Amino acid sequence: MIAAIQRDVVTVSGADAATFLQGQLSQDVEGLAAGASAWSLLLSPQGKVDAFGRVTRLDDTTFLYDVEAGFGQVALDRLSRFKLRVDVELTLRGGVGGVAVRDEIAPDAKASWTLPALWPGHDGVDLLGTDTAALDGVSELDRLRIEAGVPKLGAELDDSTIPAEAGRWLIDQSVNFTKGCYVGQELVARVDSRGSNTPRRLRRLRSTGAPLAVGSEIVVDGAAVGRVTSAAGTVALGYVGRAVEVPGTAIVGGAEVSIEEL
Repeated sequence: MIAAIQRDVVTVSGADAATFLQGQLSQDVEGLAAGASAWSLLLSPQGKVDAFGRVTRLDDTTFLYDVEAGFGQVALDRLSRFKLRVDVELTLRGGVGGVAVRDEIAPDAKASWTLPALWPGHDGVDLLGTDTAALDGVSELDRLRIEAGVPKLGAELDDSTIPAEAGRWLIDQSVNFTKGCYVGQELVARVDSRGSNTPRRLRRLRSTGAPLAVGSEIVVDGAAVGRVTSAAGTVALGYVGRAVEVPGTAIVGGAEVSIEEL
C-alpha cells in the first residue's frame, strides 16, 4: 500500500544535540547509531504526552524529530522551553509532504529523508520531502494504523494522556527504562512499576455492520465507558475503563462491536 502523508519535522543540531535530546525524549537517543530511527515521546514535567514522533540520528550532531502535521510547533515550543545554556539549534519545517509505503517495494522517488515506518506487523518506509500530487490512500493507511494498534498524536495521544494508557507497544517502542533521567520520567516509571494499571486503556473496536465514527460513545451494559478516537470503516480505536472485560462487546452508534486487546 502506498499513500500520501504529511509530517512536521524538527531538526535538532549542534555540539550538545545528543545530550540535550537524551534529557528530553523518552528514547535512548545517545544509543542510536547514525542513520537509525526510533519512536519517542516528548513529555510534560507531569509525565503527560506533549508529542509523539520518530527520532532519527543523522550524524553526531544532527537529529530529526518528525511528528504528525500540525504538531511541529508544539514539539518545537516544548523543546525550546528546556533549551538552557546548550549548543543546540532548533528549526521547524512544517507540512513536509511524503509517501508512506507499507508492505510494498518503495517507488524510485527522490526524497529528503527515507525513514523506517516502525509499525508492528508491517514492513515499510516513509519517504519525506517528495511529490505526493498523484497519491491518495490516506483512509487505507489509517485503517492499517488502527489494525496495528498504533496511536496517533491528536487522536489517541494528547496532553491529557498517560503514555501507558495507549498500550504496551507504545511503551516498549518509545521508552527506555535504563537511560537515566528525562523530563516526565517519574510518572512513566511509577506507572510501569505498578503494572501499568491505568484508569482507562486503549482498545481496538470492530463492527460487523455499520461504519464506526470518531466521537461515538462506547456503551457497555447501558453505561458509557469511553469514546471512539480513530475510525476507518468498521474498525476503530478508543479508550475504555479498565473494568471493561476484554475480549468483550459494546454498543457504538447503535451497532454491536467487539472490544479487542491491542
